[in-house]
Amino acid sequence: MSTATPTAAPVEVEDTVPAAWTQEERPWLVLVWNDPINLMAYVTFVLQKLFGYSRAKATKLMLDVHHKGRAVVSSGSREQCEMDVYRLHEHGLWATMEQSE
Repeated sequence: MSTATPTAAPVEVEDTVPAAWTQEERPWLVLVWNDPINLMAYVTFVLQKLFGYSRAKATKLMLDVHHKGRAVVSSGSREQCEMDVYRLHEHGLWATMEQSE
């Protein structure tokens, strides 16, 4: 009877540590910027109309724009955020988009 010990074959193991967000996975953010033209009530109205926000949420975002200079009003895929920026521009608001960190 042989007493040889079996040897284990090498096994590939996938890295289970989550990698940082890749460029494509990070969501995009739509920012509305403060401007000297649009009235606060109008900005609130546009946010309610375009995004379906309650009056309270739209008012909070408008106050962030007014006091902090900007507010993130939506997030999502690049295509969706491009459309949101376009729609905000159609309503005369200064809006941009950037990828989240």
